[in-house]
Amino acid sequence: MRLLFVGDVVGRPGRDAVEALLPDLRERLDIDACIVNGENVANGVGITPRLAERLLAAGADALTLGNHAWRREEIGPYLSTSATIVRPANFQSESPGRGLTVVEARDGTPVAVVNLLGTLFLDPAHSMWEVVDGLVEEARARTPVVVVDVHAEATSEKVALAAWLDGRVTAVLGTHTHVQTSDARVLPGGTAALTDVGMTGPHDSVIGVRTELAIRRMRTGMPVRFETASDGVRLEGALVTCDPVTGRASAIEPVRVPWPAT
Repeated sequence: MRLLFVGDVVGRPGRDAVEALLPDLRERLDIDACIVNGENVANGVGITPRLAERLLAAGADALTLGNHAWRREEIGPYLSTSATIVRPANFQSESPGRGLTVVEARDGTPVAVVNLLGTLFLDPAHSMWEVVDGLVEEARARTPVVVVDVHAEATSEKVALAAWLDGRVTAVLGTHTHVQTSDARVLPGGTAALTDVGMTGPHDSVIGVRTELAIRRMRTGMPVRFETASDGVRLEGALVTCDPVTGRASAIEPVRVPWPAT
């Protein structure tokens, strides 16, 4: 089984790249299931129901979110009813939506998707360590193929979580920093890991924001209204190969596709 995870989709440039590239990528890479992190698709922060549906229509089987999940208030009711989009499981217990879902791959194999938020600088309601074991146990009761999106600032948290879950999940894939790391690996127990899968959006920027605006805020300390950049767009993510019977990963490789194609 081949699983494609697409990293943080930023604004309209990222969305346009997904819609243009993902259908062909699914065919060319022989993808069985695709998961997309969409928490920044709405002008760089948050997601709306309409944009969630566009990502799903483009070829995503499931969507994950992160610390900007609530930036668009209309997303709450949508999350309450959607079975294909998950928000971090360690949000407040009364938050709408779910932190675990199970979707079908193209051959009908169940694929569980778990979303977690790291602690450092993000301050979730609960530590991910308090909930992760129960979530994984629940997921594995339904399928051996389990993918964890750990949306976290600290590389240490992501690396530690992958080690903790080694042998119990198919993949632990990091999001949030928008910078693809070079540590794709399969751990001894058969869990694929990548500290950050990268960003789908404009890379001639400061993690998606127009460079001059980000620098102005950093240099002056004054409020600056951020705008999504437009150039150097590419789709980034990770391709994981696994056994659908055992859930063990056999390979992981970073994905990096420019758009428009060059």
